[in-house]
Amino acid sequence: MNRKIIIVEGYLAAGKSTFARQLSVALKTPYFVKDTFKTALCSNITINNRDESSLFSAITFDAIMYSAERLIEVGCPVIIEGNFAPMGVKKVDESAKIRELIDKYCCKALTYKFKGDTQILYKRFIVRNDSSERGNANKEFEELSYQKFYQYCRNLDNFNIGGDVVEVDTTDFSKVDFKSLIDKACEFIDT
Repeated sequence: MNRKIIIVEGYLAAGKSTFARQLSVALKTPYFVKDTFKTALCSNITINNRDESSLFSAITFDAIMYSAERLIEVGCPVIIEGNFAPMGVKKVDESAKIRELIDKYCCKALTYKFKGDTQILYKRFIVRNDSSERGNANKEFEELSYQKFYQYCRNLDNFNIGGDVVEVDTTDFSKVDFKSLIDKACEFIDT
């Protein structure tokens, strides 16, 4: 059995979703991207405010964990992506829930921690938030100040589920060696 989990986590607007999709294709491994999963779950629901959006984020996380567990229990590796909050950031310690899954199935874990200059990521975030591709389920309902954005990103620094960790600075995408990141994941899956 190949009970392995790859986590792509980190700062907002750092390129996690794009990388998770690329990784999935390269590894021929199922992936779950938190934002697109939430969009799919909420396609027939109107979300009217931040509280409702947060509620559906929690539901999305639970659904991803359920789906990932079904794959892992039959020995299929899986990729999950999101800005998974450690204790104290949200009502649920998402990192602890992921750790429980890893421990339950004796999985090996590889984490890609996406970070970058928060000033640049904030500008990307604002552009992305105004995009129609973002979907209503993932929009901010009030302007997110740079200070709140910065603090939210910094809160994610404490995410730790064990296993190998690869830090990725995506301040400038052109300077990221995505091929070597994918090669690392291939090696991880094959061992």
